[in-house]
Amino acid sequence: MEYKERLSDDELNRKLNTSGAVLIRGAKACGKTESAKQIAKSILHVDRDEQVQALMNTAPKRLLLGDTPRLIDEWQAQPKLWDYIRHEVDDRQKTAQFILTGSANPEESVKMHSGAGRFTLMDMRTMTWQELGFSSGKVSLANLFEGKKIDIYDEMTDLEFIIEKIIIGGFPSLLNKSIHQATDLNRAYVELLAEVDMSRVSGIKRNPVKVRSLLRSLARSTATLVDISTLEKDIQQVDNTNISRPTIYDYLDALNRLMIVEDQPAWNTHIRSSASLRKSPKRHFTDTCLSVSALGLDKKRLLSDLNFTGFLFESLVTHELRVYAQANDAKVYHYRDSSGLEVDCIVQKYNGDWCAFEITLGTGQIEESAAHLNKFVSVLDDQKIKPPKSLNIITGTGISYTRQDGINVISLASLGA
Repeated sequence: MEYKERLSDDELNRKLNTSGAVLIRGAKACGKTESAKQIAKSILHVDRDEQVQALMNTAPKRLLLGDTPRLIDEWQAQPKLWDYIRHEVDDRQKTAQFILTGSANPEESVKMHSGAGRFTLMDMRTMTWQELGFSSGKVSLANLFEGKKIDIYDEMTDLEFIIEKIIIGGFPSLLNKSIHQATDLNRAYVELLAEVDMSRVSGIKRNPVKVRSLLRSLARSTATLVDISTLEKDIQQVDNTNISRPTIYDYLDALNRLMIVEDQPAWNTHIRSSASLRKSPKRHFTDTCLSVSALGLDKKRLLSDLNFTGFLFESLVTHELRVYAQANDAKVYHYRDSSGLEVDCIVQKYNGDWCAFEITLGTGQIEESAAHLNKFVSVLDDQKIKPPKSLNIITGTGISYTRQDGINVISLASLGA
């Protein structure tokens, strides 16, 4: 299959030319290895090469010999490689020596030097609509950070198309797959996660029944604030499975190490309101297709439950914004205070510049979303925080334009980096 360019390709090249080694992090099958292969001059498959274990015990440095940049794929299968690579980077005193890829982070008990000064990090996610060709990218996040108004772009998508893409997801292996083929592959991904990967990642046998129950509970609560007690209660009531809080914490840790679940942290800012900020993160699967698969849903079910589909759409947009934000040196947060006022996504750069986003599947809630954004800005302490570069509403089925009050309405089919 011909390689489809990723937005992270430029970042990989830039970071590789800055440091001796780059660590690419991301869920299994999100495209890390294929991206690295585009620039690697030699490859070591740590999890497949039968000589790796023998050489680790006798001459580990031989594993690092090869044309550079050398790709060390699934490095976490031999965590001690990290320190050997670190020392090799020190000895060579050159940039662009190694690319490390892995579908799981090693356990915290594995003692490794941080790699500061030798390694740079790059997070990779599944493919966005812009990368897949479903979005024109005419409304770029870069322009939103410059406060530019939007010309009218009539690039509407219908509801059925959006639901199909939520079900299929953005894993590169699903390119050109039908919705039925993608459904089978995504369900197998979830099954293998429950039966194999959760046990493999830490060398401890996990109960697949309890893993599936937790995955379903997380999927039911996607894009919402949910604490451990809520997950525990939901699993017991809906799945009739007994699972303790320590077990939930343990399983969540494994899911985070596998990069299957990604938290959306709360935005920490200054407000003039007497309300207090809520600090709990929102939880999302790395791709909406995993939420759908965990619950065994199909297109018909999602069409009949547009309220839940709206949460999946919010999770999809959050995923898109995370990738576009990374390309713009920014991160994605959410806002909620004790008065109940919330904003779905805050994208903030390291220099403090920020944009706010409300997300709505259809166009019927645009006025309500605009009111939320205006009220949100009114409670901020403008003496301690910069004004927003833009206020935005992302829709699924609408067109893109700038309202008279300056708030941008953006179709997901127009949004890009």
